[in-house]
Amino acid sequence: MTQERLNQFKQLGLTIAYYRKLKGYTQQGLAEAAGLSRTHISNLEAPNMPTSISLEKLFDIADVLGVPVKQFFDFRE
Repeated sequence: MTQERLNQFKQLGLTIAYYRKLKGYTQQGLAEAAGLSRTHISNLEAPNMPTSISLEKLFDIADVLGVPVKQFFDFRE
């Protein structure tokens, strides 16, 4: 995996964490609502642990958070 791709995974995780906190969810609460484990949410949000996720689950997270999925990819430098 390239460094650029690793940075994109990191940004995706940080963005999910941002919206999760903004909407008042704990990792456990988001995990339950999206049908994932808390560990998987934790791994997604961890900046040094690139973790894959299916598009279906990414859409589920976006639905739970009430955020268009495209917002997850609006990486701010």
